[in-house]
Parts: sequence; C-alpha cells; structure tokens
Amino acid sequence: MNTPMLLLLVSIGACEPAFGQLTREQKEADFRFLAGLYSKNYAPLDWKKTLFGFDALAIGPWIERVRTTRDDLEFYDLSVDYVASLRDTHDAFSLPSDFLASLGIGVDLYDGRVLIDSINRTRLPAARFPFDIGDEVVSVDGVPVEELIRQFSKYAVQGNDRSTRRRAAARIATRPQSRMPYAPRLANTAEVVVRRPGAAEESYTIPWLKTGFPMEVGPVPFPKTKAATREAFEEDAPEYLRAWRQLQYSASVEPYAELGTGARTPIYTPPANFVQRLGRTAADFFFSGTYEARGKRIGLIRIPSYGTLATAVLRQFESEIEFFEQNTDGLVVDEIRNPGGFLCFGENIALRLTPYPFDPVRYELRVSQARVNSFYNALNSARIAEAEPWIQELWENLFREVSRAYGEKRGLTAPVPLCSFRNQRDPYAEGVAAYTKPLIMLVDEFSTSTADSVPAMIQDAGRGLIFGMRSNGAGGTNTSFLAGAFSEGFAGMTLGLMVRPKMIVTSDYPTTRYIENVGVRPDIEYDYMTRENLLQRGQLYVEAFTEAILRHIEASR
Repeated sequence: MNTPMLLLLVSIGACEPAFGQLTREQKEADFRFLAGLYSKNYAPLDWKKTLFGFDALAIGPWIERVRTTRDDLEFYDLSVDYVASLRDTHDAFSLPSDFLASLGIGVDLYDGRVLIDSINRTRLPAARFPFDIGDEVVSVDGVPVEELIRQFSKYAVQGNDRSTRRRAAARIATRPQSRMPYAPRLANTAEVVVRRPGAAEESYTIPWLKTGFPMEVGPVPFPKTKAATREAFEEDAPEYLRAWRQLQYSASVEPYAELGTGARTPIYTPPANFVQRLGRTAADFFFSGTYEARGKRIGLIRIPSYGTLATAVLRQFESEIEFFEQNTDGLVVDEIRNPGGFLCFGENIALRLTPYPFDPVRYELRVSQARVNSFYNALNSARIAEAEPWIQELWENLFREVSRAYGEKRGLTAPVPLCSFRNQRDPYAEGVAAYTKPLIMLVDEFSTSTADSVPAMIQDAGRGLIFGMRSNGAGGTNTSFLAGAFSEGFAGMTLGLMVRPKMIVTSDYPTTRYIENVGVRPDIEYDYMTRENLLQRGQLYVEAFTEAILRHIEASR
C-alpha cells in the first residue's frame, strides 16, 4: 500500500469513535469513585438528608443499577440521575462532549406555559414557520411539554423547583450532550406542535441543527477550560492567591439557557426617559443610567455577573456609586439572571451599597487532610512572600479553623469569613464610599451563587428591599472534579455552605441560616415570567419596581 493511501486511512480512522464500551467493572469502579468524591468533599451531605431524605453515601441500590446498564450512555445517564438527586445547582454530572442539538427557538415558562421567547429567523424563516414570540409550544414528537419537563428535570437540576422547571423547559429546544447523554440519538427533525393566539394548533417539522462531536462510546479528549477560569486561577499567581480565588468561587456550572442570563443589557426595556451611562462600550462591565419618576430621580445599575476579579471593574462600580450618591433619590440594583462568580467581588459590591458596618455571609467548609495541607501551604506562601497583613491573618484564621475541625473529626468548620479575617465589614473603616440613599435589589430564580449571597447580605443588614422572586438557592462555594478514570465525566462539587448572619424562617424548609435550596426570599414578590412582560419587554415589571423604589423613598423620609 502506498504511503498517501496509508495516511488517508489513518486519518479516516482517527475521526471515528473507535473506542470500545466500558466494561461492567470499569463502570462500577467509576461510580464508586464518584460516590467517594461526595463522601470526601461534599459540604451539604447532612443538609440534603434533612431536606430530601437523600443519602449520597447509600450506594448499594445504585451499584446494582450500574451493573445492569447496557452501554456507556446508559451508565452516564445513571450518573446524571445520582448527582441530580442532591438537588444542588452547583452539582451536576457532565460529559466532555461539545455536541449540541438546537431547534433554532428558545423557550421558557411564562404564566406556567412553555412559550417561544426567541427565534433564529435565518434558520426558521417566517414564510415557512409563521409562529412568533409568545406562541405556545404544546408538544414535541408527540410528547406533551409538561411530560418533557418532568423527564428533563434531572438534566436541569437547580437549587429550587421553579428554577429547575424553567431550565428543563429550555432543554426542550436546546439539548447539550454535556448534560443529556442521549442527545446525539435525536432524529434529524422534530415534529413541534405550536398553539398561536386565536388559531388552532399547528404542526411544524423543524430540523435539529447538530454541532460538535457526539460522545457515543468510550472516552474523548477533554474540552478546553473556559478562558474566564484560566484568568481567574492564573498559574503565575502566588499560591496563597490561587488557593484563595479557588476557595471563593461560587457560580453556576450550567451553560446559560435562559434569555439574558449573564447579559449586560437588561432583559427589560428601561423607561422612555432613561439616560444611559454605562453599557455602550466593550470597556463597560455594567449597564447603568438614571430616569425620572414622579419628581424623583432614580438610578439603575445592572450587575450581569460576579465573574471577575478585575480591580478596574470594581473602580467602575465605585464611580457609578459616587455619581448616584450625588445625583439620585434612590437606586435600583439589578442582578436578575446573574449566574454568580467570585464571592469576594460580590461582598465588595455589598460593601459599597451599605453605608454602615454589617455582617457578611460566612462559610462552613468541608474539611479533609488535603484541605488542611492546602491551607497550610497557602499560609506559608503568604508569609514567605510577605503578603499584606490582612491576607496573612485571613490564612491564619482559615488554617486554624480547618485544623481544629479536622482534629475534632467534624465534617464542617464553624462559619468562617472568606474575604476578610474579620467577622464584620465596615465601609468607613475600609475607606470605601458607600451609597446612603434608599435602594432595592432585583432578584429572580436565576440569581445564582454569589448572586444569592449578595441579596442575603443586603436583606440581613436591613439595607434595602429585595424585589422579585426567590433566588436560586445555590448556597455554597464550588468546583469540579474528574469523576472517574475510565468514563472521563466531571462532577460539580459544593465544598462549603453559605451561612447567613440571621436565621431565616420559611414555610417549606426548616428554620436555618443556610442559603442552599432555601434561597433569598423577596420582601416584595413580583414575577417577571408572564406573557405580557415577554411581549412588552418587561414594561409591567419596570412599572412595578419603579413603584417599589418610589414607595421606599417615601417611607425612608
């Protein structure tokens, strides 16, 4: 055989998924490894048993199911099911696959119904697909959407049921194999039944757009790490900074599925007399501006995420706060659909919104010998580098507490601060100019992780009113681990639990200081997710939060 032909055959063979199926022994070994990760590292083990009666360490029945799985995808799906039982936003079993199937529409739950909220008209021209924004999806391939939501919930688990249902609804039209192992087995088209206002149900044959490499059998190479993560944990930073940044990370592990999640521009249209300040150039991290209402000047600033450690971004926020302090009567802080990020960035935002000393959220950390060693090394690194005194004191405090908890054979530390060695933050003592006038903070069920902790601090400090819907309930610090040597899956992991300054009493959970699952409950409840808000770009929502800040200004006199 000549050399060019040999090279061609090698090239073709390299593109095919030529790996064999995992053996039963390999699957069982990987599942035990996965359960072992949760045994060693998962902070809310006891909390999940209390809330849901789920014991992640009782794996006997799961092992029996593993032994009966017929192929890799069924094993992966079982692993998804196991991790989903924790009902933890931060925890999901995922595959190293970039395969994605999309129908070219986005859907979400409005007024409890699955409505279309975005359409790719390049793929779905109106002449052939005359449905529109706000039309209802009734079924896909003969399966009612409510049944699909039920089936897809394990692929979309969040901190509370409402968030989970919305994320599961999004999976109807967009299916990533990283979360849904069977996604590559979809047919080439889907029969989608749509109900348009004033019209009978109509059926459309919509092609699935499939991209990426499907993971059918055996392992595939790992996807590249997100750039944001590389920047956050840069290798050339000293050990004490890298360890600290990893410790304080708290963000959604899911690819964003909902319209506007993590976006700088608000999901709603601001009032007609809105004067925009930030949000026009690439250098602007925030969206901000002012508008007039009943003789009052209202400031508005949107925080799209907390996924940065850049000093310039914090300075930009400070500059806006200084302007708002001089030029407004009240402030609306928008962190709806905020996927979280760095806890200390969020805490520093709260510091600039609270003009008096307040107690920040603290953290109960899962302890292990590896964590004791890591904290010891970080402390030594800080001392050798002659880091700022507060950094050294922070690591001394953290090392002392994890050592004590480990020595006393406790699973968790006492609640400890992560962003300061002190248990209280004081803007004046820290030389920070804070906003002093009335404010409200907008939250919803996709205010996640750090976007759970910030409204908790604002609410517990009595600083302002929380407006909207209960936050996600992703109440911890998190990371991810390789979940097995053979399957190459990943497992999200909650390493520490957020602990609020005050006890929270709710009708559906035990009285607690935890944010995990409980979320932050609004002082003023308002649901954006209505068809009218969708079609009118949130006009009613804007009117409602404007009325809320005006009343708060009046009541604060």
